[in-house]
Amino acid sequence: MPGRYYDQWSVGDRLSHQPHRTVTETDNLLISTLTHNPQPLHLDAEYAGGTEFGRIVVNGTFTFALLVGLSVGDTTLGTLVANLGYDKVRMPSPVFVGDTLRAETEVIALKDSKSRPDAGIVTFAHRMFNQRGELVCEMERTALMRRRL
Repeated sequence: MPGRYYDQWSVGDRLSHQPHRTVTETDNLLISTLTHNPQPLHLDAEYAGGTEFGRIVVNGTFTFALLVGLSVGDTTLGTLVANLGYDKVRMPSPVFVGDTLRAETEVIALKDSKSRPDAGIVTFAHRMFNQRGELVCEMERTALMRRRL
């Protein structure tokens, strides 16, 4: 099991996640239709071409979800009790079809659970970068994690 238990983390731990992921037109279309998001910036090439971006911008919920997903294998796979929250989500640069994204994580806080002696709370700072090294998404994720028994 690749995920770590609560008591295996230290504040300041840093991870670079594999694999990296190239965004496709299908990714953007699926997330937009699955979430009933009709924003023309995500779906209409003619409309998007007339914006400051000059082309379709990938739906931010895809970018957010991919960032979490790319981190799971190294962080919480098999050791998560529950995600408690996602905070301070920022998207400082747009993502476009064809961008290749990579994710990094840092542990920024640890806290023993008061109600669950078999678990603790880990706060992760997740960051995603495109192939040019531009930060495209960052967030904090708070997770209730099992302890080793």
